[in-house]
Amino acid sequence: MDKLDKIGEEGVVKELEGKGFTEEMLSKAKSFFSIGGDNKVKLEQLSQLLLNSPDGKEGLAEIESLLESLDEAGVQIAELELDLTLARGLNYYTGVIFEVEAPAGVKIGSIGGGGRYDDLTGIFGLKNVSGVGISFGLDRIYLVMEELGLFPKELTKELDILCLNFGDVEAMAALKLVQQFRAAGLRSDLYPSASKIQKQMKYANNRAVSYVVSIGENELANNEFLVKNMETGDQQSIPLSETGLFIQTLQGISN
Repeated sequence: MDKLDKIGEEGVVKELEGKGFTEEMLSKAKSFFSIGGDNKVKLEQLSQLLLNSPDGKEGLAEIESLLESLDEAGVQIAELELDLTLARGLNYYTGVIFEVEAPAGVKIGSIGGGGRYDDLTGIFGLKNVSGVGISFGLDRIYLVMEELGLFPKELTKELDILCLNFGDVEAMAALKLVQQFRAAGLRSDLYPSASKIQKQMKYANNRAVSYVVSIGENELANNEFLVKNMETGDQQSIPLSETGLFIQTLQGISN
């Protein structure tokens, strides 16, 4: 099915026939070719086609969970499309797979891809480690950035804001703040895991972070976040409703 865009439905059917697919099997496969619409519509159509498939229902639940999480966090710089013809790593991916394409208008195809695996590290002796992997086409990314004029005039490792990571729930709230900070032009990031605070603060120092934002269990309960000025050591609590004012203040300082 991943060849639909290259050889068309007729070519795919002919190839499947050559591999011994029966007419009944081909009929089931063809029912997937006509699925279209936005992600929600595609999921609705899939739920009907996979009504009697336990594996299919499990896969749909994973995709729905992923899409809900991304809706919650907000995807601002990419268009997310559920592609039923995508196929990769069939011998080791165990869940959702994905592919990254260049922006519309740049004819270069895929620039990255990967997926979920449950025990890929087991072949190296490291058992029961799950994760998500991605590979990047560095040459292609370079060409895309060059074509779109995206290379900065100078590089820096400094961050304006680092949000600390206290766990899944808190990280999701912090990620929403990061999205707002980035949209305002502030170089911001979320620490990738709920490690010891000392380790996260050391990372902040190494990245020359100006402000560290904490949004833990207490802050969530009070609908606020804690900001530490890394230069002066001053701390203050800011209501989530006043995030915009905080951003304006930082933009005024940077200007």
